Amino acid sequence: MAVIAIYSMKGGVGKTTLAVNLAWASATLSRRRTLLWDLDGQAASSFILAGGRKARDEARAVIERDVTPEDLIVPTGIPLLDLLPADASLRTLDAVFEGLDRKKRLLRLTGQLERHYDHVILDCPPGLGATSEQIIRGAALILLPMIPSTLSRRAYAEVRDHLDRHHKGGPPIFPVFNLVDRRRSAHREAMAADPGCPAIPMASAVEQMADRRAPLGAYAPRSPAAASVAKLWTAIERKLAG
Repeated sequence: MAVIAIYSMKGGVGKTTLAVNLAWASATLSRRRTLLWDLDGQAASSFILAGGRKARDEARAVIERDVTPEDLIVPTGIPLLDLLPADASLRTLDAVFEGLDRKKRLLRLTGQLERHYDHVILDCPPGLGATSEQIIRGAALILLPMIPSTLSRRAYAEVRDHLDRHHKGGPPIFPVFNLVDRRRSAHREAMAADPGCPAIPMASAVEQMADRRAPLGAYAPRSPAAASVAKLWTAIERKLAG
């Protein structure tokens, strides 16, 4: 089983839509048993994939060992794709992890899911703290979306430097340009400076995900954005295989 974290220090980089679309690609394009674990207290992935659900327990209870992950996992209606939903109880997730004082808690929890899933995709909250440390220790690959801008690229450099200083031998980071608008000169210049970085375009179809409560591939499979997601997923599988 591979754990893939969709993580960024910054908010507003399209992390959630990318997580949902890649989870769909894993389940639908690769036919892999996939779990999307929403760790972000804003619960946007949970709203898209299972917005009408009624919670039986607070999401933080899984971290605190009050319930097992299986107790809260719900189907999404998409074959082979399940969801471990988030709620407002995760807004203090850093404090929860700090209080537990267990550096590999997330790694152990995902290990419990190995017999059920081929891929676990983590929709992570932004920031650099106790939660990100758990993510770094628990992931096989960290996908780091960034808008082609100076601030987003700076945030990527900070994460990369943090890993180099504190997590030698940690998971590889896979940067991705997201919400790309080729009409903007700054975006074009950033992409020209790093031509090998995958790019997902900004598109109205992607913005409709929350309204439609569905992944892009479910309603706009032939769109350029969906094609870019599929291409990115193929690259992710190659990295995992390598």
